[in-house]
Formats: sequence, C-alpha cells, structure tokens
Amino acid sequence: MAEACQVARKQDLPPPGGYKPIPYKRIPAKQFFSGYAMIAGYLGITAGAAYLYYQNMKMVQKHEIEMRSSKMAIYPMLLAERDREYMKQLRRNRDAEAELMRDVPGWEVGTWYGERVYKNEPEDKFIEPIFHEYYVHTDPHEWFKRAHVKLRS
Repeated sequence: MAEACQVARKQDLPPPGGYKPIPYKRIPAKQFFSGYAMIAGYLGITAGAAYLYYQNMKMVQKHEIEMRSSKMAIYPMLLAERDREYMKQLRRNRDAEAELMRDVPGWEVGTWYGERVYKNEPEDKFIEPIFHEYYVHTDPHEWFKRAHVKLRS
C-alpha cells in the first residue's frame, strides 16, 4: 500500500505558450433603431391603437343602445306575462280551496267560515298572499325552484 503513494503523478499544467487571453471587453448589442425612431414608432403604434379603440368603442356603444332599447321594449310584455301567471295561480288556489272545502258547512272561499280574515282593511282591497300561501297548491318542485333560487348561484 505504501507503494501506491510513491507513484509519481503527472501534474496538469497550462499548454505550451499559455492560455488564450480571456475576452472581457463589453460588446454592445447591435442597434436596429435610433432613439428617435423608437419614439416615433411608439407614437405611431399608440395612435393606431387609439383609432382602433375609438372605432370599437363606437360599435360597443351602438350595441349597448340597441340592447337597452330592446330590453325596454320587451319589459312591459314580460311584466304582463308575469302578472297574468300570478293571477292564474291565484285562481288555481281559489279553485283548489273551493274543491277541498266543498263538504265543510258554512265555508266560503277566501273567508274563515264566512268571516273576513282582514277586518281592518277595506272589503275590496287586494291582499297579496305570502310566499307559502301562493305555492300551497302547486307541485313541490315549483315551490323548491322558487324558494331556493339563491342556492343555485
């Protein structure tokens, strides 16, 4: 083992004549445009983009006006349909109450055994039913769709 340590090793030396010089000087990047040309290009591209933005903005505003006009035109019809369906459901509720209570003596539809429910209100005043009264004679799925609409967002 001592013999292995006695072996002469060849030392790594520089090549004859030395190493090449290391280039350390700054090599500037090639300039394609001068500063003025770059500023002019920036201004040109910005002007073109502003023109295209203005054209698009006019088109978007025209589209928004068209949509707003169409919504305002259709809104009364949607309100009328909503009110019509509301009244149809109230009629279905009234008819269902009349059918359910037909065998009860002294029962009048919309009253409590012939007495008005709201005695302090004028007789011809319309009292809107509460949510559960409105959906009392409908399919439970209809009630669920309307009652839990905020859970579906």
